[in-house]
Amino acid sequence: MKPAGPLSGVVRAYGAKNAVLKEMAACLLATGEHHLTNVPNITDVATMAELLVALGCQVRRDDHELWISVPEAGALSPVAPAHLFEAMRASLVVLGPLLARCGQANMALPGGDDFGQRPINFHTDGLSAMGARFHNNRSSIHATLEGLRLQCARITLEYPSHTATDNLLMAAVLANGRSVIENAAREPEVEDLGRQLQAMGAKIDGLGTSRLTIEGVEELSPATHDVIPDRVVSATYLAAGIITGGAVRVSDARADHMEMLIRKFETMGAEIDVSGEGVLARGPDQLLGCDVATLPYPGVATDYKPLITTLLCVASGVSVVTENLFAGRFRYVDELVRLGALITTEGHHALIRGVNKLNGTSVNATDIRAAAALSLAGLVAEGETIISGLEHLDRGYDDFVGRIKSLGATVERTS
Repeated sequence: MKPAGPLSGVVRAYGAKNAVLKEMAACLLATGEHHLTNVPNITDVATMAELLVALGCQVRRDDHELWISVPEAGALSPVAPAHLFEAMRASLVVLGPLLARCGQANMALPGGDDFGQRPINFHTDGLSAMGARFHNNRSSIHATLEGLRLQCARITLEYPSHTATDNLLMAAVLANGRSVIENAAREPEVEDLGRQLQAMGAKIDGLGTSRLTIEGVEELSPATHDVIPDRVVSATYLAAGIITGGAVRVSDARADHMEMLIRKFETMGAEIDVSGEGVLARGPDQLLGCDVATLPYPGVATDYKPLITTLLCVASGVSVVTENLFAGRFRYVDELVRLGALITTEGHHALIRGVNKLNGTSVNATDIRAAAALSLAGLVAEGETIISGLEHLDRGYDDFVGRIKSLGATVERTS
């Protein structure tokens, strides 16, 4: 990458990774052919498709659409190769659907981005309350049911975990009786999964709130569902316009899903226009520093933080960024420092002193959002920036290089 100058133009984010992977897993809940549209072309979708095939499904893809054919419960396999589970964290969400349909599940512990410990006890505790029994070891999960069907339960999550809410919601729609999930995650992606389940025949009240009530049904039917746009991908392209002092419109961005982030962008001096199609961001001549803390939705998402941190590296003044969700999520900071950023970290906090310029060098991305953040830095760093670890970027961004080039970036991808 080389300094790009102000980026301008229109791009599309496509479907949300954190929605579509769960919605692919939700297809396991009903026999027949399911249809998902606005599906991003990312490697995590390909991995989830491979996992579903290993479980006994058929998956067909055409551009940004998916058709998933699910067999009768007796033909589903509750076991799949370990490497498919180890490839991404979202693989864990097949646990609830498999228990609901097959009465058992055997899987390796999930992998995914490495930014600190993320235990699975919220998932297993909730499913245990619904009648599942777990026999786990350090590398795998073995779950069975006490009876023929999951039973309703009242579950209060200690923390509003996005993935745990998804898993328990999918299990509860086929459970016997009325289940309640308290302190549920409120993210748009959770609500979108709920809309898909409702289209399949599920009875769910409270979507978008912290209290979900689910009346279990005997069976569900396949449905067509349009995946919501990815708010983190949208934020990345908007940030690219802001950091370069340009004007970038994300045509399918949902401003109502990004209200707190938009407020922070405006605090930094950016102009955000939501009056037209999607969201338009214009960058100022000089970004302004501000303080940011991550919180569960509707607060500033932890996935936004690497993008915000990069913007603040070239903002005037001193900023403090606080990570309240994942303790290990400052691992990209060392790479920003290699580019000339002035950042010190202590515990959950990062102190950022804005600099006039960054300088290109070789850096390495360790997760999806770190790769995006380093790419933003490369857009304004003097000289050439070489980023390795782009396989992480492929997990969450549909043709990132092509889209950023369409906005005027000077970037080339090499093997």
